[in-house]
Amino acid sequence: MSQAELTAPPAPPAPPAARRALWTLGILRSELTTMLRRWRTLALLGVLAAVPVLIGIALRIGTGDGSQAGPGGGGGPAFLSQVTDNGLFLVFAALSATLPVFLPMAVGVIAGDSVAGEASGGTLRYLLVAPAGRTRLLLAKYASVLVFCLVATLVVVASALAAGALLFPVGEVTTISGTRIGFGEGLLRAGLIAVAVAVSLVGFAALGLFVSTLTNSGIAAMAATVGVLITVQILDTMPQLHGMHPYLFPHYWLSFTDLLRDPVYWDEMARNLGLQAVYAAVFGSAAWARFTTRDVTV
Repeated sequence: MSQAELTAPPAPPAPPAARRALWTLGILRSELTTMLRRWRTLALLGVLAAVPVLIGIALRIGTGDGSQAGPGGGGGPAFLSQVTDNGLFLVFAALSATLPVFLPMAVGVIAGDSVAGEASGGTLRYLLVAPAGRTRLLLAKYASVLVFCLVATLVVVASALAAGALLFPVGEVTTISGTRIGFGEGLLRAGLIAVAVAVSLVGFAALGLFVSTLTNSGIAAMAATVGVLITVQILDTMPQLHGMHPYLFPHYWLSFTDLLRDPVYWDEMARNLGLQAVYAAVFGSAAWARFTTRDVTV
């Protein structure tokens, strides 16, 4: 080491804002690493990846005689009738099949366990010892749940795309409007649909986070979150309650199908985005109010 280096003044400490940002990024990285390494998370992603494969195999076996799948052949998710002609439609069919139940249930398990799981495991108070603050810890946990929403959706899309390409021919895409677009544009719209589906889950993720702050039992929080999902889904199917349907968080979930119109129909997707933002704001604020005033003893 040279004399100049020995006599150089020490580097100035990082400003408080930079230190807070580093702490936040560190907590988020730790949350993501822990979440994605858990066997429960991997099992949920494995189930989601298996759903498109099973749909594709069933369609392949069921249409082995050259017949067409679809509502006329026994019903099922949207886009089934187009899958045998173009494997890319398996992406849209798989998302239509998983979004009402499988995807939100997986998100409910992760969100419900985010805080309550730490409390039941006795690690929550140790996390709060770090100079990060409850608000940043809660934000990091919510951000990790949102990342899971995107990862889970992309797993379904990737699995469906691979299964569709292996089991069926691929090519130009016929939109709902009857026009044809190239395979490349079809892939682009599949990516946009994946993002739209992930965004559709942000309100429910905030609700699950709020439920997770109410109890010290991870299992109870997961069960309550999934129970709320099932209850709201039932309410959304009751015609007697049609007046409240537009205010229920899953009501516009299938609006992603409008991305397959030409031109794209944005109205219901905009309503869905606004509704999810309201749910995220309301239940995110409730989770913050509960968590920042909670007496953590375990």
